[in-house]
Amino acid sequence: QVQLVESGGGLVQAGGSLRLSCAASGRTFSNYAMGWFRQAPGKEREFVAAISWSGGSTYYADSIKGRFTISRDNAKNTVYLQMNSLKPEDTAVYYCAARHFITTTQAGAYDYWGQGTQVTVSS
Repeated sequence: QVQLVESGGGLVQAGGSLRLSCAASGRTFSNYAMGWFRQAPGKEREFVAAISWSGGSTYYADSIKGRFTISRDNAKNTVYLQMNSLKPEDTAVYYCAARHFITTTQAGAYDYWGQGTQVTVSS
């Protein structure tokens, strides 16, 4: 089992920044690829970003490319999502997820999920 706990969400004005963190426990964190997903009210959960187990490869949704950066610190068992130039359409609950070794953008392929953290961007 891998337990994931997100933090760092909140209310921010458009154009502002937030950094989300996801702390993992339970298994060897460096064996897991990590992803961030988000779900807005009335919409399906969508892929935001993913990072390989080593941190050497990253993937981003087109909607956030150039504004968000995913990173990880395997010594701290934590993955981050730095979000800059936030827009009202970025408002959603953000979830981190873990998958054993293989990096993917598909939500259904992830093995473990956090509870989510709310991000609200006001216009």
